[in-house]
Amino acid sequence: MSNEVSPAGAAELPPQTPVIVGVGQVSERIGEPGYRALSAADLAAAAVRAAAADTGGDAEAVLAALDTVVAIRAFDDSSAFARAALGAPDNVARAVAGRVGARPGRATLGPTGGQGPQQLLTELCGTIADGKSDAAVLFGAEAISTVRSLAGRPAAERPDFGEHTEGSLEDRGYGIEGMTPAQAVLHQMVEPLVSYSVLENARRARLGASRSEYARAMGALFSRFSAVAARNPHAAAPVERTAAELIEESDRNRRVTDVYTRLLIAREQVNQSAAVVITSLAAARRLGIPAERTVFLAGHADLTERELLARPDLSRSPAAVAAVRCALDMAGVTVEDLAAMDLYSCFPIAVFNICDGLGLDPEDPRGLTVTGGLPYFGGPGNNYSTHGIAEIVARVRDRPGSHGMVVANGGILSKHSVGIYTTTPAAWRPARTATVQAELNDAPEVPVAVHADGWGTLESYVVKFDRDGSPVGIVLGRLDDGRRFLANTLEGDSALIDALTGDDQAIGGRVFVRSTDAGNRVAVDRERMDERLGHAVPTLRDNYSHVRVTRSEHILEVTIDRPQAGNALNAEAQRELDEIFGAFQHDDDLWVAVLSGAGDEAFCVGHDLDELASPMQLLGLPRSGFGGLVARELTKPVIAAVDGRADGGGLELVLACQLVVADDAASFALPDTGFGQSPGPGVLVRLPRTVGRALAHDMIVTGRRIDAAEAVAAGLVARVAPTGKAVDVAREMAADIVARSPVAIRAALAFMARADRDTDPDGLLGRPADLLDKLIPHRDPVEGLAARREGREPRWRRG
Repeated sequence: MSNEVSPAGAAELPPQTPVIVGVGQVSERIGEPGYRALSAADLAAAAVRAAAADTGGDAEAVLAALDTVVAIRAFDDSSAFARAALGAPDNVARAVAGRVGARPGRATLGPTGGQGPQQLLTELCGTIADGKSDAAVLFGAEAISTVRSLAGRPAAERPDFGEHTEGSLEDRGYGIEGMTPAQAVLHQMVEPLVSYSVLENARRARLGASRSEYARAMGALFSRFSAVAARNPHAAAPVERTAAELIEESDRNRRVTDVYTRLLIAREQVNQSAAVVITSLAAARRLGIPAERTVFLAGHADLTERELLARPDLSRSPAAVAAVRCALDMAGVTVEDLAAMDLYSCFPIAVFNICDGLGLDPEDPRGLTVTGGLPYFGGPGNNYSTHGIAEIVARVRDRPGSHGMVVANGGILSKHSVGIYTTTPAAWRPARTATVQAELNDAPEVPVAVHADGWGTLESYVVKFDRDGSPVGIVLGRLDDGRRFLANTLEGDSALIDALTGDDQAIGGRVFVRSTDAGNRVAVDRERMDERLGHAVPTLRDNYSHVRVTRSEHILEVTIDRPQAGNALNAEAQRELDEIFGAFQHDDDLWVAVLSGAGDEAFCVGHDLDELASPMQLLGLPRSGFGGLVARELTKPVIAAVDGRADGGGLELVLACQLVVADDAASFALPDTGFGQSPGPGVLVRLPRTVGRALAHDMIVTGRRIDAAEAVAAGLVARVAPTGKAVDVAREMAADIVARSPVAIRAALAFMARADRDTDPDGLLGRPADLLDKLIPHRDPVEGLAARREGREPRWRRG
């Protein structure tokens, strides 16, 4: 075997040309011989050693030469809500490097997403080509199966996989912005199997396939994948299964959505690791690595799809197909030229999408996976495609001059990374995808209706099943104005569930949707919606748990009654305020409201942080916004009477009121960023308009507190009262208001609100008719003029 890395053409390449020189995989299965219950870091170290040995050179010399280590982010560190049940290294890149005796100058932790391995390998190749690195290793590992097995043991018997490692780390963060939009969280469409089912149903409708036809196609596709896994020593489930086995329900193959049974989705219960060593040609020569071990990245591409809810076609991902085409074009080969390929296979549509776009036969005799796919080989978190790369490298080495392809996918067919591998010497070239990405970004996106009301057309859907078989329907549709909505079926409404799970195609049918505080709800028609939800007009109750209300003629007084908590609002208090202000809006006999906080220490200090464990809980806000007021379109004046502090959400409430009275001891501040949160939208939109950009920015980003005098000077407060007398002054203000025409006041407030929202508010100056149109239909304008002429008090009407 020659030690000279100079196959035909390689000698002419620049010495910094990147080459893959070693790959390694390590795995273990509980209950099998040799099982050691290794941590993910120990598994990774074993894979790195295997990759160094695979180079054919001196493994210890290769490890010592590593100047860069890049770790794939573990599954238990893939979001802010993930937790490592048995602990994990705080610097896994250097923890693994230390285990193998490497002393790299640079350590990186990649982002979340299955595209990561190929994307980071491509980046490492570019770094080497630029002369910023000579030898690097990319690795990832998961011990999910072991951790779940051990986590249930008594504390004294559980191992601690946590460790502290010194040294710098470039942490790329999660990189999951847009992957789980708030609308998806609110409507229970967070789990990948749910989102992918939506895409799958959209594709089935596009093809015109029956439910059984589509299921057989999925089973046939993945049956071939399971056959590959059955021959792979690293597979987590090395069992060949028939198409019928994969789609038929059983005790061990329960239905998880209307589309998928358990055996059709990615398997995360694995103990697997993989690593890839990349060097420059010069380093490979210096380390004595045989020419036969070198593999070139001849083509590559990284492209991103737009957010799921905005995609024009839910049944396709054009970015994935474009990424494959770009990588093949760079390599100068076609799909037909490939000897082997590994298509990301978390769910069937990830494979079908590539087949549809490239005209690739799902039964292609070359096979569409070299591992066995994520449901059968295993889906080790973000690291699956490192295994795919390792297998492809081995195959092109076995067939010198051939080409192999890895297609990696992250998110919901969201992020795509493709690599074309060959032993044929190939010069390194940077990405050529900017124009393609710009074209993808320029495609028209679908507008989304956050609050959806009215008739629409069903566009796609999924019915997911809890372990007890209880169904939850999630529907995507288009309102008649073209906006897309996301909605859940009504609880206990079997009519729509039956339609969604039946044999007839539901997509394209008409549905009725209505927005609620808990999200959008959908039914087969308006009658069923009214029957289930109704349209009750809110009315005031005599008693509330967290709020006191009193009314005197046309004035409503609302007092947040939680002084022991600084009048912070918990979820129940928010619902009560929403109900109260809803009733205020609908009661024609109430013309003005006064909002205050009990006690003299605080008006309101915002959210009850003792109740708030996660920012996701903020999705539980009433549709009318914080305190039932911030996002409400007020048609009547509300006065904030501020005694003491108005912090965070309390200031947001203040800004939502048209008039503010503050006592001498009042103060206003935004502490939110100090505990990792952003002030609410009511602050971010209204505060700069009210007090000016400079002061608003100061308060938002530094938490600066201002007192009542500064608040008056800035235009935030209308009147100042003696300490403890803000409510009294607010009552005087309310009395002044009810002495005037409610019709005229509402018309003025509506016009001012429109001016706040209008992109050209000065244009309203030339349209007095817009204001008069609100006055002319009512008696008050005529009565006011008559009373003035006659020298008497006017007799105002309710509305």
